[in-house]
Amino acid sequence: MPDGPIRAVLLDLEGTLFAKDKALPRVAAAVSALREQSLGVRFMTNIDSRSPDKVASKFAGCGLDVPAADLFTPVSAAQALFASVSDARVATLISNVLQDEFASLDDTAPYTHVLVGGCRDVLDYARLDGAFRALRAGAELVALQRGRYFLDADGDHLDTGAVVAGLEYSAGVKARVLGKPSIDFFALAARSLGVPIQQCVVVGDDATTDILGGRNAGAHTVQVRTGKYADQQIEGITGSADRTIDSIADLPALLREGFAS
Repeated sequence: MPDGPIRAVLLDLEGTLFAKDKALPRVAAAVSALREQSLGVRFMTNIDSRSPDKVASKFAGCGLDVPAADLFTPVSAAQALFASVSDARVATLISNVLQDEFASLDDTAPYTHVLVGGCRDVLDYARLDGAFRALRAGAELVALQRGRYFLDADGDHLDTGAVVAGLEYSAGVKARVLGKPSIDFFALAARSLGVPIQQCVVVGDDATTDILGGRNAGAHTVQVRTGKYADQQIEGITGSADRTIDSIADLPALLREGFAS
């Protein structure tokens, strides 16, 4: 169970701080207020089709100042993983825009790993079948994330989880997931701030990634009624967070009043 005073906030981005390519109301003031409370802040996203630098640029275009150094993405998690594995030979099913991020990987067969991320710009039967065959030959399936769908300016879109689930089913394997709701992802974010995960609060709109992952990692959790909240309320999967607030603008006051009390 979480214990001790809250010392850091792990903030989801999509649906929590911005929506439809615009920052939500009073986001900048809320983040400033959190920093004024001497809280560590990390911004977490499951975006798996852009480098951390490109992700930071995207949010700058939405009116959010999110330094790349304060971001945690599945791409950075994968880089750390493969840097620690000797003799990894990786088949990738990822967006073309990420090829430079993984250019140093050995991509020769026989493969030890299959890395799957956002791949809508390259996905076709041949690429999918190649990943399947590598898994059947013994490679480990590594997923940048396994979200069901993502929100964009024009509505909902199929996310990486659909590809991951298909490969799991066909190859009879279970993916190692690096993005939310992976416990390691949240623990790594807390560690980067020098704070135990039990003294962090995870804040997000998605019960299946932000809240589930935060709870499993041992953090406090807060779900906001923005982003995916309305859809998930209809599905009956909200209500598992420690607290629920209308928006990120309400978070500084909640923490000032003593979240853990």
